[in-house]
Amino acid sequence: MARGASGKKPAKAGTKAGKSGAPAKAGRPPMKAAKPAPVGKAAPAAAKAAEAKAAPKAAAAAAGPAAAPRAPRASRGANKPTGAALPPFAGQVKYEEPLAKHTTFRIGGPAQIHFSPATPEAAAEAVAWARKEGLPWHVLGLGSNVLIRDGGFRGLVLKIGKGLDTVTNKGTIWKIGAGLPIPLLARRTADVGMAGLQRLVGVPGTVGGGVYMNAGAHGQDFGTVTQSVTLLTPAGVMEERPRKAIAFSYRRSGLDGNIVLAVTVKLEESKIDRLKGDVALMMKKRREGTPFDQPCCGSVFKNPEMMTAGRLIEKCGLKGRRVGGAEVSSMHANYMVNRGGATADDVLKLIDVVRTAVFKEFGLELELEVKVLGDAK
Repeated sequence: MARGASGKKPAKAGTKAGKSGAPAKAGRPPMKAAKPAPVGKAAPAAAKAAEAKAAPKAAAAAAGPAAAPRAPRASRGANKPTGAALPPFAGQVKYEEPLAKHTTFRIGGPAQIHFSPATPEAAAEAVAWARKEGLPWHVLGLGSNVLIRDGGFRGLVLKIGKGLDTVTNKGTIWKIGAGLPIPLLARRTADVGMAGLQRLVGVPGTVGGGVYMNAGAHGQDFGTVTQSVTLLTPAGVMEERPRKAIAFSYRRSGLDGNIVLAVTVKLEESKIDRLKGDVALMMKKRREGTPFDQPCCGSVFKNPEMMTAGRLIEKCGLKGRRVGGAEVSSMHANYMVNRGGATADDVLKLIDVVRTAVFKEFGLELELEVKVLGDAK
């Protein structure tokens, strides 16, 4: 039985991000969304927006007793702030940083403040500061599963990566920092004979984003193995939340408004050769079945119950359909690729073309999996 066959036209895709700065709720898109803005110009080339690199570090000290390690220090990009300047928290800050450089779609206008915290405490301090300043904020990992609009994000973008990517384990219990890339985690666990996440090797993104949206592939997902999640709550408090208090479901965790800092999972012992075979097979399927080597965000729509979104779109004859520089992939119809110079507005218009066609053909409203953030240009 098709879901969403209400007889109403599907909602427009070009809705605006909320002022809270928290990731958009992964629910049904509103039925009366704002009409997408006219097609804007392509996002500035990454080369034009490159920041001046920091000066080389001083040469290592002469041999002798090792000095005590120093706390991470704030590093600042070349651009000057157009508004409030972020205090010197541990990490790297850049102003008016093009987000096209930080998304797998290679699309997105500038972030007013782009901060890569070096510690969980620095992440908490930055969010507390943003709240005090009245700035919206949003978390970004490797930039998959997100479409940043062409006007960028006027607020704080918290880039979770190095510094929050540590891994510790005791037997089958693993604690993983939110900034670790999922493919790297899948390989690491397989290499030591730990089963439960190896099939996620083809999932782009970081562990934090994977937990937040309960990412999965080929019968495995984070919700199945999670024991607890380390969070920064909307109140600015770091807490350890047990699995029983997290409402995991298909591509949802119920953690809206929280920032995932780390996750503790329980894996199972298995034969290394079998797990490495799993990894190789998943990578083979990814190469043969998805445009993994082209700029894209991953799956654009969630899979309905009746049939996969890709199959529905393919049945509508939309493979290869283009709007500006955005194209429905000829390899996998639930992927849209940036063929060069695509804008977020191109993608949003193409999303509406696809949803309208599927609704007319099947009476089914496709639900977005990709998160749309930022402002129109």
